[in-house]
Amino acid sequence: MAAAAPAAAASSEAPVATATAKPGAGDEDSREVRVLQSLRGKICEAKNLLPYLGPNKMRDCFCTINLDQEEVYRTQVVEKSLSPFFSEEFYFEIPRTFQYLSFYVYDKNVLQRDLRIGKVAIKKEDLCNHSGKETWFSLQPVDSNSEVQGKVHLELKLNELITENGTVCQQLVVHIMACHGLPLINGQSCDPYATVSLVGPSRNDQKKTKVKKKTSNPQFNEIFYFEVTRSSSYTRKSQFQVEEEDIEKLEIRIDLWNNGNLVQDIFLGEIKVPVNVLRNDSSHQAWYLLQPRDNGNKSSKTDDLGSLRLNICYTEDYVLPSEYYGPLKTLLLKSPDVQPISASAAYILGEICRDKNDAVLPLVRLLLHHDKLVPFATAVAELDLKDTQDANTIFRGNSLATRCLDEMMKIVGGHYLKVTLKPILDEICESSKSCEIDPIKLKEGDNVENNKENLRYYVDKLFSTIVKSSMSCPTVMCDTFYSLRQMATQRFPNDPHVQYSAVSSFVFLRFFAVAVVSPHTFHLRPHHPDPQTIRTLTLISKTIQTLGSWGSLSKSKSSFKETFMCEFFKMFQEEGYIIAVKKFLDEISSTETKESSGTSEPVHLKEGEMYKRAQGRTRIGKKNFKKRWFCLTSRELTYHKQPGKDAIYTIPVKNILAVEKLEESSFNKKNMFQVIHMEKPLYVQANNCVEANEWIDVLCRVSRCNQNRLSFYHPSAYLNGNWLCCLETSENALGCKPCTAGVPADIQIDIDEDRETERIYSLFTLSLLKLQKMEEACGTIAVYQGPQKEPDDYSNFVIEDSVTTFKTIQQIKSIIEKLDEPHEKYRKKRSSSAKYGSKENPIVGKTS
Repeated sequence: MAAAAPAAAASSEAPVATATAKPGAGDEDSREVRVLQSLRGKICEAKNLLPYLGPNKMRDCFCTINLDQEEVYRTQVVEKSLSPFFSEEFYFEIPRTFQYLSFYVYDKNVLQRDLRIGKVAIKKEDLCNHSGKETWFSLQPVDSNSEVQGKVHLELKLNELITENGTVCQQLVVHIMACHGLPLINGQSCDPYATVSLVGPSRNDQKKTKVKKKTSNPQFNEIFYFEVTRSSSYTRKSQFQVEEEDIEKLEIRIDLWNNGNLVQDIFLGEIKVPVNVLRNDSSHQAWYLLQPRDNGNKSSKTDDLGSLRLNICYTEDYVLPSEYYGPLKTLLLKSPDVQPISASAAYILGEICRDKNDAVLPLVRLLLHHDKLVPFATAVAELDLKDTQDANTIFRGNSLATRCLDEMMKIVGGHYLKVTLKPILDEICESSKSCEIDPIKLKEGDNVENNKENLRYYVDKLFSTIVKSSMSCPTVMCDTFYSLRQMATQRFPNDPHVQYSAVSSFVFLRFFAVAVVSPHTFHLRPHHPDPQTIRTLTLISKTIQTLGSWGSLSKSKSSFKETFMCEFFKMFQEEGYIIAVKKFLDEISSTETKESSGTSEPVHLKEGEMYKRAQGRTRIGKKNFKKRWFCLTSRELTYHKQPGKDAIYTIPVKNILAVEKLEESSFNKKNMFQVIHMEKPLYVQANNCVEANEWIDVLCRVSRCNQNRLSFYHPSAYLNGNWLCCLETSENALGCKPCTAGVPADIQIDIDEDRETERIYSLFTLSLLKLQKMEEACGTIAVYQGPQKEPDDYSNFVIEDSVTTFKTIQQIKSIIEKLDEPHEKYRKKRSSSAKYGSKENPIVGKTS
């Protein structure tokens, strides 16, 4: 899962504001508040999609996630289905403002443009209504005239004009200043222009701006004049006014278009402003949201398009300066030392959250950051062990302890999985070997013995790699496994195998086996595999997890329910497998210092396809952009013509001096950033804002400790003999803008602890009612010892020590109340500063 975006990587478009107070002080000292947005969830499946009209009714479908009109995620294609099962999880930081989060279902077309079957569009303010729950959404029709985003800055003035014959008429002055956030057209900035019309019962006067090339934020700054005609009987009044009956009938309409040159122009949106806004004022200036228009093409059978099942969780955190979070962090970090652990603030958070998963992620990250996770996880795991009666079911539940350890393994074990599993998973996913051994599922022409050999080859290769990988296992995981092993032995002293099953239930069952069957979730593959590969991975995963538990428990038979799996598993019922598993579990649950064999190997961090500006010149003398495959390790950034090919260009990480965004005006392209190093800057264009943000984030982090990092940089490019930003002519001129704030150099795991603490504060705030109930339950238990008459109020809580738990809850409430004050001040300042009609809070005009 991606790390929280630091302030250094925050988009210039993000709605960043400033705090209005510091602890114990007034409003005189303003400091920055970071507004951080993130989105996680799952695209589950679609159903009842419209079939083709011909004999082949099936479709090849994929789904995309769009911020307004910008695609930021795409699933794999599911072939030949009207109910495609995607099952793809996503998580990313949202680096800019947006109006709609949209999910599009496409029909893949090899020869022509992909067909949009339908969409689910959710307003940003409505996302909270769907948070954390799976919901079926009806697909809506995709009408090009409704695909609208962006806003217009407009000024209207009403003047009086005396004509040559002495009569007076009204002159309407329309100043169209700028637009912001227009959509991308075919992945590129558009060529926008606007038509400005004065519309009334018997008139439609239209004028047109110039076309602005390659920009989503055009600056028009054009003024148009319209005469508002009057009857011949009109005479000059002492004070100029617009008559009521005339002003009610007129409106200004502004339509935005993308200039299509040789093809049809594309409608980008419109606004309609009634002239009567000037009734009480001679001037009106405001930002307006562009609106769709109803062109009569809306389908009357929207329910027939099918539906899409989604799980969406959108969060928006207002992160205050670090000093505000001191008391809450201190209380949370004391949790591992609290006796009993169930009375700690961290445990109470897990108890009162509606979904424990919401609490687990920020809690694990914060505790990991301060090296407190192992003692906390050990303490809560010990609580689990008290309720475990059968050694064979040890750590098989879905408790706070197991969820914390699952999340910890995801965070710290990412590289471990890549070096261990990725090469073999790539081989499996890219080959077409059949491994089906279920007689019922065999296809015509399949040879079950060949399939069995294929499956055994993959299982043996994967198993051998895993049991030889102990040197790559992260220290945090090893320390945790050691603690689990010791506790399990104490809990079941007469079971010689429990010391192994306590560890294998995590490392095999909840780590390797899960990563094998869902490689995309652990970023080992870009997408959910196709159905045949999923089946192969499922069979491998079941065998691997059984080998792990069978070897650790030394069972004489497997636990498979299927006869064909029992027969297949007989191939592995040899002493050598048991010995290998036990040796591996001994090694990863040992406290002995290990010298990792992988210390000299570079860590793979990120890769993907982007566009880079050519370092040389083309034949016609202009620098161009080429598609390249970028790969970043802990040692170097390289780009290649294709994945797996030799590098064309290499930048050692130690030579990176800064990584910054590049102004759109440099090349009239969005989502560009620059890698400033010892030679000429490398200019790169990412495919979308999320991808650009992630690359900037990871490049900043990997180079944060480099010597000679720059303090200033040029936000624009050096073109035609000067820097576009400051017009300096020397290519070596000092930068004209301070570099974005560097991230701390002492973070072992890249974690934004203020952001995680803010998330925990938000969770406590959302769960105050349950916290209050827990507090009341503590009081009841403390006063009335023995059996309780009304256990419903507290029976869902784990309260071992009511007095200590009560005291912790009091501390939590006090801290939350103190944190509420600066949050409320910030909210008031934000709402008052963003008045209706401002760029931050544009007017939502009427539609057709």
